[in-house]
Amino acid sequence: MTTTIELSGVSKSFGAIEAVKDVSFSLEAGEIVALVGHNGAGKTTLIKMMLGLLRPTAGAVRVLGEDPATGSAEVRTRLGYLPENVSFNPALTGTETLRFYAALKRAGRDQIPGLLDRVGLAAAANRRVRTYSKGMRQRLGLAQALLGQPKVLLLDEPTTGLDPASRRDFYRFLDELRDTGSTILLSSHALSELEGRADRVVIVGRGVKIADGTLDELRRIARLPTRIRVKLAEGEERRLDGGRDWRAVNGHMLEIDAAPEDKVELLRAAMRAEIADLDVTPPTLDELYAHFQDIEREAGR
Repeated sequence: MTTTIELSGVSKSFGAIEAVKDVSFSLEAGEIVALVGHNGAGKTTLIKMMLGLLRPTAGAVRVLGEDPATGSAEVRTRLGYLPENVSFNPALTGTETLRFYAALKRAGRDQIPGLLDRVGLAAAANRRVRTYSKGMRQRLGLAQALLGQPKVLLLDEPTTGLDPASRRDFYRFLDELRDTGSTILLSSHALSELEGRADRVVIVGRGVKIADGTLDELRRIARLPTRIRVKLAEGEERRLDGGRDWRAVNGHMLEIDAAPEDKVELLRAAMRAEIADLDVTPPTLDELYAHFQDIEREAGR
């Protein structure tokens, strides 16, 4: 794989405040990476250093092989960015707004109608931005970020204000971009939304990197239990074999939290009974995030 972004021992201080402390990770072409952390964890500072808007106090940032703060204009045009709070000139139309940003990025105007259609704003292309709802402005911001077919896309809370159908379309579009080799970094608090959509998760807290890996890798590291829930068939005893304590749920279900090494044994025990339904729920991204944040707090960093 081709590395598109590399952070090596990056730190950033604002006076006495150390916002980012010795963070290292890399992003590859053709992957979607979720950057998650609480408010003040350093996510936006990291993104601004990737954009070249901030210089690190220590360490190095490389984007498409160059320092984004001093690199060529060509590299900067290959970056797409959607800030958490988008703001556009309210007197311009959607089309005029994209024409303005296309000129800044030296991108062709011919792609503007297609982008507006892709984000669901074709019918509002000639309306003033002042008439746009919050969700429409967010979609216009996404279209702006996609100008010039960027190879690296940095998105800060990108689905804020989007309805469920627009969110589904948004992630479908990101999958298409990933399949063409783009690198996509998503910074978001919507952890349940990111689950199953990100190839990797980077967790930061209080300026440091806490964890980095796929969901399966993070689950192996965290060793949190998997929840197994069964619905027994009519007339079955309200217990299962296997020498384990299953607890009753809602009067007609049995549930147990299985350690990683016990999952197979407990599933076999469940299958020996006559069951009407079975659910196996591995640790969610929300649970993994809370686990790693708790470890960080206990470490007292």
